[in-house]
Amino acid sequence: MALLPEARMVVDGSGTWKLVVLTGYEPLEWPAYDFGRIAPLPSVAERVAVLAALGFTVREGAAWEWDVTAAPRRMVFAKVPVHPVAEHAAVPVSDGAV
Repeated sequence: MALLPEARMVVDGSGTWKLVVLTGYEPLEWPAYDFGRIAPLPSVAERVAVLAALGFTVREGAAWEWDVTAAPRRMVFAKVPVHPVAEHAAVPVSDGAV
């Protein structure tokens, strides 16, 4: 299975959940969406809707998995492999509006 693109949902520096699609290009070009909250945790349905708005869909048979980065700065995140929706145009980094 290809490693990228991959969607990741993390708590960013502002303390809110953010969904980012790692595409292999420069990080400034990664499509992103800020949910603007820490609780409740964005549901799978919300994440899928955001991915669709950004032009991506979850790869067939894939499921969201939780992972954690190594110490010293441990960070919990959810990830899922995705692929671009063919008919969707490229989307720049989002300001949080979907």
